[in-house]
Amino acid sequence: MLNKYARAFFTRVLTPFAAFLIRRGVSPDAVTFIGTAGVVAGALVFFPRGEFFWGTVVITLFVFSDLVDGNMARQLGRSSRWGAFLDSTLDRVADSAIFGGLALWYAGSGDNNILCAVSIFCLASGQVVSYTKARGEAIGLPVAVNGLVERAERLVISLVAAGLAGLHKFGVPGIDILLPIALWVVAVGSLVTLVQRMVTVRRESAEADAAAAAETKTETKTEAQGSEATS
Repeated sequence: MLNKYARAFFTRVLTPFAAFLIRRGVSPDAVTFIGTAGVVAGALVFFPRGEFFWGTVVITLFVFSDLVDGNMARQLGRSSRWGAFLDSTLDRVADSAIFGGLALWYAGSGDNNILCAVSIFCLASGQVVSYTKARGEAIGLPVAVNGLVERAERLVISLVAAGLAGLHKFGVPGIDILLPIALWVVAVGSLVTLVQRMVTVRRESAEADAAAAAETKTETKTEAQGSEATS
């Protein structure tokens, strides 16, 4: 849902900024690298210290680079396999930093081993969810399912909750409970999404194998008939 509607909205909003960067000679790849570096810095500098509000502010400012670089590439007519690969790879780095930063907080001053484990599960499951689609497509399957919680949902749920939880340091009582709730939601949603994609790949692979077997059988039968006709 967020990929379909929010991405289209922010793409329109950020188009003038993307055009401005192009006029200044900035490349889409540079924006990708800078955006990822900003997200990683925001997550690993602020989150392990429990500075969730300011960490979220920094991450949010840089996370939109994911839309800006693609917008720039389209305006320049430079969409390429390398750009798509770089963007996807650095997205995984940024996601790992976010949930890694949360895990470091709960392993340290946050003093909650269960939530540390949940954060690590969110990190790992996010990587695997992305891998299942990429691997399925690599073996020629469409993987025609999005799933309950994709990257956009994981980021929005986690960052909104972290930002709001950070208001606890400004005197807002009880709001810090939102982050643990969000982590559990992301963990369960990621697990459901993983199962959805695995079931889809299993079904699509069975259909593809059956179609290939039927095609082979038809070709064999045709060749046999041709041999009989020749003899």
